[in-house]
Amino acid sequence: MKRTLFRTRIKFCGLTRPGDVRLACELGVDAIGFVFAQGSTRRLEPEQARAMRQALAPLVDAVALFSDNSTQEVRDVVRHVRPSLLQFHGSEDDAFCRGFGVPYLKAIPLGSPIASGHPAALERLYPGAAGFLFDSHVAGGSGGSGKVFDWLRIPAGVQKPFVLAGGLDADNVFDAILATMPWGVDVSSGIETAPGLKDGDKMRHFVEQVRRADCHVPD
Repeated sequence: MKRTLFRTRIKFCGLTRPGDVRLACELGVDAIGFVFAQGSTRRLEPEQARAMRQALAPLVDAVALFSDNSTQEVRDVVRHVRPSLLQFHGSEDDAFCRGFGVPYLKAIPLGSPIASGHPAALERLYPGAAGFLFDSHVAGGSGGSGKVFDWLRIPAGVQKPFVLAGGLDADNVFDAILATMPWGVDVSSGIETAPGLKDGDKMRHFVEQVRRADCHVPD
């Protein structure tokens, strides 16, 4: 598919301020991620996220991010926040992920055992996934490290849409898109001044570089 005919979807993740949500929507971002993973510096309570959701513009998705949260925690978020997509970063299996009646993405840390097999095996493990999110891998962690990984490690032949994450910012997202041709890109620390505090200029420049990649015509 020619890049001039394709628009890379953009997700800004880990937002904690309504003003950042409004600016992201004005910049044309497709999805906003709210973090509910225990121990995250960007973690929100369901009531906080529900208030933040009011700042979302029409046609912008709310995504709820979890990492081995309990069933009740996920249910509370679904009830209070009404996300249109769930994103799981832990050891959750397909039955757990699809048990809430909301489409989901499964994050796959590149370099972990789950990512080392054939793509068909990955899709057999998560047949209910709407797509995958490929992230960097840190030993003992579950992604979300803000570290860039070798984009050539993305399994070739994945049939479902995938989102690229892991250390993206305005300086590298153009090359990342041309190298991997993802369905979408996901950024958090690359548009921040501090965890959860987004920077307007960084947000704007990131979107500009994504759109530049979409319009790029190979030599």
